[in-house]
Amino acid sequence: MNPSDIIIIVAIIVVAVLAGLYYLNKKSMRRMIQAQDFIDQNRMTVQIFVIDKKQEKPSPTNLPKSVYEQMPKSTRMRKANLVKAKVGPQIVTLMCDKPVFDVLPVKKSIKVDLAGMYIITVTGMNLADKKKKTFTEKISASVSRTMEKQSKK
Repeated sequence: MNPSDIIIIVAIIVVAVLAGLYYLNKKSMRRMIQAQDFIDQNRMTVQIFVIDKKQEKPSPTNLPKSVYEQMPKSTRMRKANLVKAKVGPQIVTLMCDKPVFDVLPVKKSIKVDLAGMYIITVTGMNLADKKKKTFTEKISASVSRTMEKQSKK
């Protein structure tokens, strides 16, 4: 085998892999757009009381059985952000993304946008102030406040 033959074979394999990735990306984008349309159609603002929030693997004990059975297998294997909340007279388990999960206060009543059992956003709250900050973010914020106070004097 010549080196040119090896280069041609490698080039063909790379092109095939890139074509496969392009196809999978296009397919996932279509799914994501459909999911976003569903969320936008079913969005409603609700007052909830957050009882508890955890990051754990979904199971039939912490989610309704019908919801758990409809979940893809890959989603069942990963940890999810689960929020146990009182919505009206019922206590339900809701799901949310990481940024929303970080901001949700426990043992407080708040307004959220829900789509089914998915928390989209928290409304009526300043999210920047409530987000958990890292040590460096806290230090930089305190230094900037001190600098502002000194510049006003």
